[in-house]
Amino acid sequence: MFSRLFAPRATAQAHCDLPCGVYDPAQARIEAESVKATQEKYQANEDAHFRARAIIIKEQRAEAVKHHISVLWSDYFKAPHFEKYPQLHQLINDTLKAASATKASTDPATGQALLDLIAEVDKIFWETKQA
Repeated sequence: MFSRLFAPRATAQAHCDLPCGVYDPAQARIEAESVKATQEKYQANEDAHFRARAIIIKEQRAEAVKHHISVLWSDYFKAPHFEKYPQLHQLINDTLKAASATKASTDPATGQALLDLIAEVDKIFWETKQA
């Protein structure tokens, strides 16, 4: 009796956790731009305290990139996307590894490599949004 009383009256189907429109690789890109900018500022400054703070900020922003990319992978991209874009799993993995590489480096080239990979994720993301 209770199960009938509390049973949903309609079943909703959603592509993702919430109605689409809440996901966007731009979040990861903004964080990655911050990573690269922080790496550049680190290279341009010799003050030990400034550099220590820069590393902390870079680490936090790189972790945020990993979070946003992971959310896209686990919550937005679905089986039909992976079928249409067979490189997507590897691209996501490479992007996450690149974010980790920025945590281990103060070289802005690693920040740029991360931005380049995010641009590839972004391209696929927007192609899926058009479908």
